[in-house]
Amino acid sequence: METMELNPSIATVFKKTPLEFYLNGTRIQLSDPNPQWTLLDFIRSQHGLKGTKLGCGEGGCGACTVVIQTLDTHRERRGRVKHLAVNACLFPLIGAVGKHVITVEGIGNSENPHPLQERMAKLHGSQCGFCTPGIVMSLYALIRNSYDPVIKEFRLDESDIELEGHLDGNLCRCTGYKPILQAAKTFITEDLKGTIAVGENLKECTSSESSELSYTFDGPAKNNFSCGRPGGCCRDPPKTTDGRSPSDETSSTKLSEHSSDPGSHERSSTSESAISTPDDVEISSTSYGKPIKSNETNSSDGLAVEGTKTTTQIDTPASKIEHGIPQYDFACYSPGTELIFPAALRKFEQAPLFYGNSTHVWLRPVTLEQLLIIKDAYPSAKLVGGASEVQVEIRFKNSSFPISAYISDIEQLREIEALGKDQNMDAIGEVILGANASLTEVEAICKDLSGRLGQRGSVLEAMRKQLRYFAGRQIRNVASLAGNIATASPISDINPVLLTCGASLRAQSKARGKFKLEMSTFFTGYRTTTLPADAVITHIHIPLPPTEAREITKAYKQSKRKDDDIAIVTAAFRVRLNEDGQISEISLAYGGMAPRTVEAKSTTKSLIGKEWNSSTTLGAGMTSLAQEFDLNFEVPGGMATYRKTLAMSLFFRFWHEVISDLKLGEVDPDLINEIHRGISFGSRDNHNPHEQRVVGKQIPHLSALKQNTGEAQYVDDIPPQDRELYGAMVLSSRAHAKLIEVDWSPALGPGLAMGYVDKHSIPKEANLWGSIVKDEPFFADDIVLSHGQPIGLVYAETALQAQAAARAVKVVYEDLPAILTIDEAIKADSFFKHGKMLKKGAAIEGEMDAVWEKCDRVFEGTTRIGGQEHFYLETNAALVIPNLEDKTFEVWSSTQNTMETQEFVSKVTGVPSHRVNARVKRMGGAFGGKESRSVQLACLLAVASKKEGRPMRCMLNRDEDMMTTGQRHPIQARWKVGTTSDGKLIALEADLYDNAGFSQDMSGAVMDRCCTHLDNCYEIPNVLIRGHVCRTNTHSNTAFRGFGGPQAMFITESYMTAVAEGLGIPIDELRLRNLYKEGQLTPFLQTIDQDWHVPLLLSQISQETNYEARLASIQQFNSQHKWRKRGISMIPTKFGLSFATALHLNQAGASVKIYADGSILLHHGGTEMGQGLYTKMAQLAAQELNVPLSAIFTPDSTTYQIANASPTAASSGSDLNGMAIKDACDQLNERLAPFRAKFGPNADMKTLAHAAYLERVNLSANGFWKMPRIGYKWGNYDISTQKPMYYYFTQGVAVSEVELDVLTGSHTVLRTDIKMDIGRSINPAIDYGQIEGAFVQGLGLFTMEESLWTRDGKLATMGPGTYKIPGFSDIPQEFNVIFLQGVEWGHLRSVQSSKGVGEPPLFLGASVFFALRMAVLSARMDNGVEEPLVLDSPATPERLRLSVGDEILRKGTVVPKEAETNFFVSVA
Repeated sequence: METMELNPSIATVFKKTPLEFYLNGTRIQLSDPNPQWTLLDFIRSQHGLKGTKLGCGEGGCGACTVVIQTLDTHRERRGRVKHLAVNACLFPLIGAVGKHVITVEGIGNSENPHPLQERMAKLHGSQCGFCTPGIVMSLYALIRNSYDPVIKEFRLDESDIELEGHLDGNLCRCTGYKPILQAAKTFITEDLKGTIAVGENLKECTSSESSELSYTFDGPAKNNFSCGRPGGCCRDPPKTTDGRSPSDETSSTKLSEHSSDPGSHERSSTSESAISTPDDVEISSTSYGKPIKSNETNSSDGLAVEGTKTTTQIDTPASKIEHGIPQYDFACYSPGTELIFPAALRKFEQAPLFYGNSTHVWLRPVTLEQLLIIKDAYPSAKLVGGASEVQVEIRFKNSSFPISAYISDIEQLREIEALGKDQNMDAIGEVILGANASLTEVEAICKDLSGRLGQRGSVLEAMRKQLRYFAGRQIRNVASLAGNIATASPISDINPVLLTCGASLRAQSKARGKFKLEMSTFFTGYRTTTLPADAVITHIHIPLPPTEAREITKAYKQSKRKDDDIAIVTAAFRVRLNEDGQISEISLAYGGMAPRTVEAKSTTKSLIGKEWNSSTTLGAGMTSLAQEFDLNFEVPGGMATYRKTLAMSLFFRFWHEVISDLKLGEVDPDLINEIHRGISFGSRDNHNPHEQRVVGKQIPHLSALKQNTGEAQYVDDIPPQDRELYGAMVLSSRAHAKLIEVDWSPALGPGLAMGYVDKHSIPKEANLWGSIVKDEPFFADDIVLSHGQPIGLVYAETALQAQAAARAVKVVYEDLPAILTIDEAIKADSFFKHGKMLKKGAAIEGEMDAVWEKCDRVFEGTTRIGGQEHFYLETNAALVIPNLEDKTFEVWSSTQNTMETQEFVSKVTGVPSHRVNARVKRMGGAFGGKESRSVQLACLLAVASKKEGRPMRCMLNRDEDMMTTGQRHPIQARWKVGTTSDGKLIALEADLYDNAGFSQDMSGAVMDRCCTHLDNCYEIPNVLIRGHVCRTNTHSNTAFRGFGGPQAMFITESYMTAVAEGLGIPIDELRLRNLYKEGQLTPFLQTIDQDWHVPLLLSQISQETNYEARLASIQQFNSQHKWRKRGISMIPTKFGLSFATALHLNQAGASVKIYADGSILLHHGGTEMGQGLYTKMAQLAAQELNVPLSAIFTPDSTTYQIANASPTAASSGSDLNGMAIKDACDQLNERLAPFRAKFGPNADMKTLAHAAYLERVNLSANGFWKMPRIGYKWGNYDISTQKPMYYYFTQGVAVSEVELDVLTGSHTVLRTDIKMDIGRSINPAIDYGQIEGAFVQGLGLFTMEESLWTRDGKLATMGPGTYKIPGFSDIPQEFNVIFLQGVEWGHLRSVQSSKGVGEPPLFLGASVFFALRMAVLSARMDNGVEEPLVLDSPATPERLRLSVGDEILRKGTVVPKEAETNFFVSVA
């Protein structure tokens, strides 16, 4: 490979040598790797290592987490092995040199799982599974680091999981986090209980009821323990044919001295006893008959010869429920079976090296002198530690760094001055930190020293606090203080602390030598500093106050999410008082208030000499801050009022904290204590009275174990195909513009693209697509209608080349006016044709005016709810494989909709549908976002594949996915409600507007469902609802879990709240007065039938949660607290099940094939996206055919097996496909009946199938089902002829209690209780997971997830850096879920009398919103605010703080000047 010519001073020191490191115990010597590769790129290039995922590319989701095993270089711990969880998507490949990289595959596989992987699988901690390997590896690092090999003890408890931030860099969109936390915490409390002694001989594992848990391992002295390598260690004994070690055959209580097979470990239960019952064997284990080709019989009795050729078991058998507690059989954990640190690396010689090509070179200095040579020769060289900022610049800002130097292996820059335990702390005047010490190390030293220094160490406590909530643990493990300082971010968390405490920097260059830089003058402008280009920071000096000084330093940060979020405003304050309590020194430093970190110098100057404990001082400081930070309304970053208010609020808190800390007076504890969480907990009711042999059991997701071990394959994990090419989309950078010129030539050539496709590559009539109306071009044609609309697709030999080529395409635009918001669309009369409405009562005859006249009160309002990004962890991906002989296409796509994928690939390639096989095995989450929007990528790749006759692959990066695939519809409602004086609803009239974006997609259908849920659970005699679909220039919005229902019910509860407050009636009373009763009609004229359980649910959950007493307690709390408020809300939901206005989609097919050996192949039209559909459907088939669950196998969803499959959506997957499977099984059972009569009702399927085959009986069946009863016709208001819209309603109630910090708008959910009517559950564990996950997703929708655009139409909230979904620390601190029992569901006529559960619980997240609203109302009452509260969704900290109406807010309010607009646009 041609390499850039290096400066002679560099060439003499740095030698081109292979990168040497270990990967999962295997030595790697890598010559000339691609210099643009990250560690993730290398790992995923290796065969069999696809478990490490690319989720975001910016270190914000944790899907790429791996563990770096390396030696500690600090004096006290030198030579010890430490384990660092890192983001492989950011970590430089060169950083692995001399270290041991461990991926999820390195710790176990499905045959030999790590006990942590097994526990996560069995305790339902994995749904879609895409995030799971990363979470496993974060936990793995924590566990490995907690083990002290010297004293052979673990030092770890469950608080480490939640309270110390070890999982704050990992996201999960499916589970709601609760089962993950349960698995992690029980692993610690049961497997690593307390301080665990490790002896020389293995002792028997005890149950969790035992007071002690003892483990042993073969220690280093013996040097014969297993390394735990997947597939077995060289020291493992050979396995027998059934997979057991020989030791298993001789003893069931003892582990072989050498074995690392968890299958041969002793087992421990989560509770009283381990399980092993005949029922479990029957469910999980199957034997299969020997091959047969003729009617072979025994000569003695003439019966058919039987035998067993093999057996199978499910990976994770069902739990047994004892006393309401699931009982599992777990492998014991033995530290001696873990991967060891390779002995060769202890002797690894650190040496400077380089590698690269003609455009990019990496250098690895190992001494400070070598680094200074680099900076002298190349002042612009990019210095890289953890690459947390650098990779983001490269990946998303298209930055290029020809010379990069990896500097984290320079020990001189990592040194932290050691302070012994017996050192005189009073003699310490400063703390000196190595510039490149990791933030995790700095956090630890600050925690230690601040505790030892007491009040003198308040600056270190301030640093620790900021670092604890800086980024995720993976980034803190590798990022450095110097990197944070030199980046000079205006919203840096740590720079205000360094600025306010008077820190200084030591820098060095070859030309200047050593010199000092003061933090007070270091920042000169936006991301600019006084650090010379040829210099590096070597140390940070943190001064400490004199022992006698009365000095306090505090730090604060406010962001949208507590953990792993960039700051909105960050601040650090320091004050020193003299003996008289007057201010002798003060510094107030802020981030987020200017283009750089700044001190409020005018304010500090005005405060010098004033008495601190004086309200006059506080008032003067607040007034001065308001003047000093007089932000413009359109300030970059937006939120001008919030930021200005926060600047004062944080100083207000600091003033009170100083009084408290220095004991100058009494202060309200609410003012000085920020909201902090405890350890979360919760319950599920695990008793299922409807449990059957297979159906109704809590069987873990059938792929859960493989998802935990990284073996579960997603689209982009499919091995490379012969002659495969990679595609990359060329996307519009304008929201609305004419395409003047598209020049592809810069993108074509060596190292770039081999070719491209655009509108000229397919016939004009084939260039349109859409789920309902074909109005969206695959390739932009002369005009672009949205930022991110595809113009074309380039393809190349590698993904990096394709992405570089896409960036190189030159596009000339002529901008046109863009419409972004619903208000703008209404003003411009920009709508798609829709025109549907609902009428009930007087509205049918057009007599609403008369009704309004009879109402005692009429309320009017406008309610807005923003959109929501799906944020499935696996972005859209597709692989198209052409067959040149038959002109067929195999299309692997991450899609919920195989039929639509097949149809449109057929259209763009010009072949019939029977020559397109659309396939999907599983998706890493979908939530509706892959129902239609996945089609586009597959079709673009198909066009390219047909053109070149070669396979084409592409997986979108997170930004591309969010730009192109749309999100939940932002909706605005303009409503009018009429009531009696005592709160009886009389009339509702509403105009609903959804923001469709630039094409229709499914926006009309979303509006239809939205209209039908505007009643929620309440009877309104007279209703007129009109739906409008707005055409704008945003991306095309699409289906999302709930499909308009959650938005509608939010609007319902908003107008109900307005009515309750207007009438002075408690909201709970208003709800009860207006609940539907059996026999009443909905606005779409469907009768509420005997399946109406919301009144019962409300009554039961109110009693079970002690709701009334808690409400009274909260009201009492709020009367006594001004700065901390609580709220509680009980919200019901009624969600209709069916494809409401697309009747033809309410059908499904299934194929069941019984092979002669008794194995059963199951196909159905549903797709697996983490919701457990494959598991549930296999349970149904096993139940119906009376076979073990392991006899059923579903390989994937494919159009060659199931034709014309409806999308897996609308929570109907189980209903439709389950009934189709039952139909197929019924046919087979009828054919097998004679053989069951002959061989007995419990005969093995291998016996039945053998006999049936020999009798020439058809053992294949196609099942089909179409949903009966439904068939609503829009515009038909004749009750006698109108059919139901929905097959049934899934119902539920949630009660949520919150606590709000009035000063900042931060909050926490103290408790949530959910009670759901989901019929008879097919699999309670999966359904509980769906409910918890949906609730947390709803919590995000209503309180956190805010989509924003720039004024020119670009989506501003792309990726986890700017778009925040709930994390581990956002779930309710107490989270209880229970199913409704004791009612009859036989009338449902659904499969097993179950109900759809995926979407209905999501709206219940609004219970948190309305609880917060209650808290805000209390604060407004305290502040004398009388105007009605209008709180739109989401209730972000900004919206909550700005609704409080206090004096600080009035001072902080920024009034827009003429023509001033907000920096960001909210499009609802």
